Amino acid sequence: MKASRSFASDNNAGVHPEVLKALSTVNQGHVVGYGDDPYTDSAVREFKRQFGDDIEVFFVFNGTAANCLSLKALTNSYDAVICAEGAHINVDECGAPEKFTGCKLIPIPAKEGKLTVEAVHSIYHGIGDQHHVQPRVISITQATEVGTVYKPDEIRHLADFAHQHQMFLHADGARIANAAASFGLGLRKCTRDLGMDVLSFGATKNGGMGAEAVIFFNSSLAKDFKFYRKQGMQLASKMRFLSAQFEALFKNDLWLQNARHSNRMAQLLKRELSKIPQVKIIYKVEANGVFAQIPRPAIRKLQKRYFFYVWDERQSVVRWMCSWDTTEGDVRQFADHLKSIL
Repeated sequence: MKASRSFASDNNAGVHPEVLKALSTVNQGHVVGYGDDPYTDSAVREFKRQFGDDIEVFFVFNGTAANCLSLKALTNSYDAVICAEGAHINVDECGAPEKFTGCKLIPIPAKEGKLTVEAVHSIYHGIGDQHHVQPRVISITQATEVGTVYKPDEIRHLADFAHQHQMFLHADGARIANAAASFGLGLRKCTRDLGMDVLSFGATKNGGMGAEAVIFFNSSLAKDFKFYRKQGMQLASKMRFLSAQFEALFKNDLWLQNARHSNRMAQLLKRELSKIPQVKIIYKVEANGVFAQIPRPAIRKLQKRYFFYVWDERQSVVRWMCSWDTTEGDVRQFADHLKSIL
């Protein structure tokens, strides 16, 4: 029988009780739809309190939309987006970024999931040549797809390179809360103040329910975004139910509490797994994910009880994610079961 809690994805966790409470609270009476309601106004004010009064923020349903719409706002169809070869936009969005933007993605190898200025510079060419797509956006994922976190200077250097070459820096922040918690920095200090231009801000993986945001730190970049969002089928008619979730997560820094907890559970999982000789931790554990190499026969046996994903079948590497509701008991029970198998 499968365990009631798994380590497959932080998407598999439920909705935080405070978020559900907020949804119930706003489920009273009638308000104007499509975002022209007091709850959305209040949520937007909270985002501005976090990131600055001159930002523009828009709510959407999911991370794929947040990424695709962000990139659409920054590009023309003859442009290119530079990303890590393992980036979500390159691997896990079914070609949606290319389809929606018309742009070419240029994926490049990225050690520990992170782009560097040197790697980006190596493929920056063909500028002004009508035969070549034009590099326009550097897109990073923070925290990365392998659980590592860009350090502030790494982001700042990428942003400086982008701006010196008339490009933009976009961040897929599906787990931006985990990255901020790992930094020990506020949201603005680990995004806007480092030079990011646009941020896909994730809430779903941090206790929300189908709520993401797109934040423009340069408001002029957002001038047509409301049309892209509508064309992209991401304009919520009952917007208050998205907005209320962000307010709940920002209240009393619930977003930070959730992120710190899931990061802490990942550290505990790493420590417990490190006691098992047959388990090798592959990447630094800096957010809420643990990537490990385990004997191939153990994978199927472990999956009989716990659902999780095999990250690299060839190398027998698996991914285990911790969530806002992962408990110490969950972690130790999982580690004990793996030890018994091995």
